[in-house]
Amino acid sequence: MSLTTNKMFYVSWEAFHRATKELAKGLLNRNFDSIVAVSRGGLVPAAILARELEIRVVDSICVSSYDHDQQRELKVLKDAALADSPRLLIVDDLVDTGETAKALREHFPTACFVTVYAKPQGKPLVDHYVTDIEQDTWIQLPWDMELAYSAPLAEQK
Repeated sequence: MSLTTNKMFYVSWEAFHRATKELAKGLLNRNFDSIVAVSRGGLVPAAILARELEIRVVDSICVSSYDHDQQRELKVLKDAALADSPRLLIVDDLVDTGETAKALREHFPTACFVTVYAKPQGKPLVDHYVTDIEQDTWIQLPWDMELAYSAPLAEQK
């Protein structure tokens, strides 16, 4: 997949935090004892979920499947030390085409897999998510953007 769309979905830090807390609300009645964050996108929501669900054991699995806006073959750069378990929560920011999710499902078949955002192709592979995103929409997450000075309108004449 490459960025060939004009559809963009911009996410602020506040909106991302709010959506991740909403995800946590849906997981409160589950008895998770550990989290594996999918690096890099899953690191931020994993930290929020760890706090909200009072989970102290957090690890990461480091995968690479994108070069900015070009999807490529998935590579596991660092595996998680935690073993598969129904009490294990796997966290990523987004499920897009589902390729990463498929690999994680094979690696952790009994764990619960959650994302904040889900696109139609990948949605069937996650157990819980918060926000539907159209398949042809590119998500600009807050860690990929910077605030910049904007000149007053009077100076833009």
